[in-house]
Amino acid sequence: MKAIGYKQSLEISNPESLIDVTLDQPIATGRDLLIKVSAIAVNPADYKVRLNMPPADGEVKVIGWDAVGEVIATGDKASQFKPGDVVYYAGDITRTGSNAEYQLVDERLVGMKPKSLSNAEAAALPLTAITAWELLFEHLSIKQQSPRAIEKSNEVILVVGAAGGVGSIFVQLAKAITGATIIGTASRASSSEWVKKLGADYVVDHTKPLVAQIAALNIGPVTHVASLNSTDTYFDSYTELLAPFGKIAMIDDPVALDVTKLKLKSLSLHWEFMFARSMFNAVDMDEQGHLLNRVAELVDQGFIQTTLGLHMGAINSANLRAAHEALEAGRAIGKIVLEGF
Repeated sequence: MKAIGYKQSLEISNPESLIDVTLDQPIATGRDLLIKVSAIAVNPADYKVRLNMPPADGEVKVIGWDAVGEVIATGDKASQFKPGDVVYYAGDITRTGSNAEYQLVDERLVGMKPKSLSNAEAAALPLTAITAWELLFEHLSIKQQSPRAIEKSNEVILVVGAAGGVGSIFVQLAKAITGATIIGTASRASSSEWVKKLGADYVVDHTKPLVAQIAALNIGPVTHVASLNSTDTYFDSYTELLAPFGKIAMIDDPVALDVTKLKLKSLSLHWEFMFARSMFNAVDMDEQGHLLNRVAELVDQGFIQTTLGLHMGAINSANLRAAHEALEAGRAIGKIVLEGF
């Protein structure tokens, strides 16, 4: 099978940083599904792994954690899907990724693809949808409501980095199935318009002081913060903005935070990592499959739209290097997707 991988951790400008290879097609056993990959999306996790996790000498590492594809075969213990099903998933960071024609994925991590989306449109969603869902409902403990009967709550969520991949689905989920007021941050006119389109009630500029901008909105204190980048830069602002017993949930990797600043308001800090369940074979690993099916329902009912921002063509090393380069430069709005081998 065709695949794109790397033999050593190199800067993306190096043509050897991602290369086209041919590998043996895997065989499904146990609870695995063998999936023929149709479309993939790229995430910051891709380039972070590429740069920091070199394969053993002589080996090729295949990464990628966002895909849509067709189930070709199932393992002897798999029961939730059948050949011919079209599915979407983010998979397991400890296993071979989706930058290949065929991939093995544990069925508990897989959901049925939204019927109303193309393969490319659906490929933009899995990793960020899982991350956003876990942020909203497991870490921040926002009250979930019926999308057809939303009652406004006293919850005020600040979403820092709202125009990115996770932010783009987080804002939509918060708008669709919570009663919270949503403040998104964006620094460019294009990204600000994107965040408003997705459902943010207010947009502020994260290159300017947050406290003064949010105070000027006159909507009361922030109760929850989804910190999707630069947590160390904004941490002091969070502790000032948040109401007592407020919550901060982050996904980035700050070098250091002074958590003693959380004590006076009895604030809590949560760290979301969507691969935690699969890495440690959690007893509730199937929650990721369940939530992907719920997101697909919300998409097909018209409450959620794809977060595809840029389609970069076929799945090959040249296009994948260009996608990594765009992500590393921080130029992306929404998700970058590739389709077909």
